[in-house]
Amino acid sequence: MKRLIIDKNELLEVLQQMIRVESVNPTLVKGGNGESEIANFLIKYLAQAGLKVQCQEIGPKRKNVIGILKGTGGGRSIILNGHTDTVSLEGMKINPLEPEYREGRVYGRGSLDMKGGLAAIIIAVKALIQGGVSLNGDVILAFVADEEYASMGTEALVKEYRADAAIICEPTDLKICIAHKGFAWTKVEVFGRAAHGSRPDQGIDAISKAGKVLIEMEKLGNHVLTQKSHPLLGSPSIHASLISGGTELSIYPSYCRIEMERRTIPGESYETVRDEMKNMIDKISSEDRQFRVSFDVFFHRPPLEVSRDELIVKTLSNAYEGIFNKSPEYIGSSGWMDSAIVTEKGIPTVIFGPGGEGLHAEVEYVDFETVVDTAKVLAGTIVDFCNS
Repeated sequence: MKRLIIDKNELLEVLQQMIRVESVNPTLVKGGNGESEIANFLIKYLAQAGLKVQCQEIGPKRKNVIGILKGTGGGRSIILNGHTDTVSLEGMKINPLEPEYREGRVYGRGSLDMKGGLAAIIIAVKALIQGGVSLNGDVILAFVADEEYASMGTEALVKEYRADAAIICEPTDLKICIAHKGFAWTKVEVFGRAAHGSRPDQGIDAISKAGKVLIEMEKLGNHVLTQKSHPLLGSPSIHASLISGGTELSIYPSYCRIEMERRTIPGESYETVRDEMKNMIDKISSEDRQFRVSFDVFFHRPPLEVSRDELIVKTLSNAYEGIFNKSPEYIGSSGWMDSAIVTEKGIPTVIFGPGGEGLHAEVEYVDFETVVDTAKVLAGTIVDFCNS
């Protein structure tokens, strides 16, 4: 294989250019710029690099960009995925849209999450093109919208595009992430009876009844879920996120709502969470005839686990070893990523990307050399996977 050259200057330049483009998710932050402007930048850049470029309109100011490097045929195809949206700029201690490169770090909103990964994808593929590397399989570069909220971008992507494997280039500090937790959101509505505060014979306190739900939830978390464990992810968990109820101090509250988040590990599902909630409610109802409640597991994302023996994982590991002369570290992530959506479509998916600090924080930076190294590993992985 021809020696591949990662152009560090161009890599730094494209990373800084992307940071300068505000791409705050408008669902998270009212007035956010959305992904269309950075999509337009990517469309032009990828086309100039020689890729076939396609778009998916997700909504107002929301757009996916897909760049395709066609192979000669007969090889395996691969998706390199990354999200273009960021969280809010508010409260940052540095200028979030003016990237600063100092002491080996690139500062700015999205530098780590995840424009560093996007830049590595672009320059890795550009190195293959400029190096005249022949590939049998196709390479699909997928720059998606809305990962920070509801993953509309990747959901739209997998409806139209298929591949034999995928790499999500979220930040992993050059470690290979092969598992992450899922989550489920549940709404519990508890119903009482409104009455004057002086008439306990007429009122039923929905808030105090809701307290019984919280007690059982805590028991579930502390005594049941802690007995489960995953070697890379630890135990699942549950917590109460939001609670509301009542109208006035002198009125028995007729209604209380609790919203909970349940973090899941591989082997757990929507049904796991639904059945836990039902058993909890049934237990309370059997002990309290005045307990009236409804619940709904209204949003769910599955956990991820991919085998170390999966071809894409082995190929990525081999590319890493070839560059660093050592075996990679395999990790799990407590957070959720778009990788689970891609995997659900039968596309084996692994997560690999640069390192840094400040995800969603006041100061965010990416270690630039890890961006360079990510590009090197991606380039080697693409060649081996698409030509194997």
